[in-house]
Amino acid sequence: MTESQVIHVAGRVLAGRGAARDEGEVLDEIWVIDGRISLTPPASGRAVTTVRGYALPGLVDAHCHVGLGPEGAVDDATSEAQAATERDAGVLLLRDAGSPADTRWIDDRDDLPRIIRAGRHIARTRRYIRNYAHEVEPDQLAAYVRREARRGDGWVKLVGDWIDRERGDLAACWPAEALRAAIAAAHREGARVTAHCFAEESLRDLVEAGIDCVEHATGLTEDTIPLFAERGVAIVPTLVNIDTFPELAAGGERRYPDWAAHMRRLHRRRYATVGAAWDAGIPVFAGTDAGGSLPHGLIAREVVELTRAGLPPSAALSAATWAAREWLGRPALTEGAPADLVVYAADPRADLTELARPRAVLLRGRPVA
Repeated sequence: MTESQVIHVAGRVLAGRGAARDEGEVLDEIWVIDGRISLTPPASGRAVTTVRGYALPGLVDAHCHVGLGPEGAVDDATSEAQAATERDAGVLLLRDAGSPADTRWIDDRDDLPRIIRAGRHIARTRRYIRNYAHEVEPDQLAAYVRREARRGDGWVKLVGDWIDRERGDLAACWPAEALRAAIAAAHREGARVTAHCFAEESLRDLVEAGIDCVEHATGLTEDTIPLFAERGVAIVPTLVNIDTFPELAAGGERRYPDWAAHMRRLHRRRYATVGAAWDAGIPVFAGTDAGGSLPHGLIAREVVELTRAGLPPSAALSAATWAAREWLGRPALTEGAPADLVVYAADPRADLTELARPRAVLLRGRPVA
């Protein structure tokens, strides 16, 4: 099939025009004409290919890292393989939450997912994974935020906390005044700000400084959950990543026993933390933290993990589809939108594990997997 051919998607089309916490309108059919969604059939005379099943907008991984490996930036061939793995899993929109690699060339490829980039991580000196981030001091933070805001696609990524070797435990990286100046600088550039945060200590300062999102957010408590809800600060829990905490703790326990114990506590209450955030009305989106040490293509697992934290199945699905696209400013299956969609043999609303078994993947109207 080529872009000039018409594709008729028939069965149940979960179009995604409803409220942020549900799937919205369900249609019986749509057409893909010249790479875009049409709600009306084409004029006669054009070749039509029919695809049947349950159609969703292309899935979203709202926290991943294309171009990143365990040692830092990877080469273009590896970046391509990472993006292709996501595509073949039905993930057609990626929010890249920090990468030292230049992956702009992917935007010129019609066969790879769209990426919304946050530029390179910005961390405190010697307070993050080597070769990942700009490592700066608080008086430099605002300047680096402005730089990455101009290089990214509307997002900037801070490292809000990391292990403090002198303390032997997780600790906040930035003073409150530096955060206020930096986040204000990003907002003046038209960018939103997110931050890596495992622990409790940094969260209040980040929210009061105007942060837009927090990654992982395992340190949320009954004291900070209401603050997040009041300010509308989103979280991307990355539960498939949080599942690695016990292994990380075991590896570092001998040198940093307090840190290891802290990581285990955060892991034990991970589902309760995310469930309490959801119940309080905090926006929750699906992201895997793929790249670095985790493989790509894990979004189906993450959606299931969100239900273990207490999200209803429809809400967990929305966190990787309709709601996520709305949050990131990208359309779902609406008239005239790019035809980025995934078709399944069975209804993923009834069985979320179906997300791991796409029947067909269309990227800008072209079958790609």
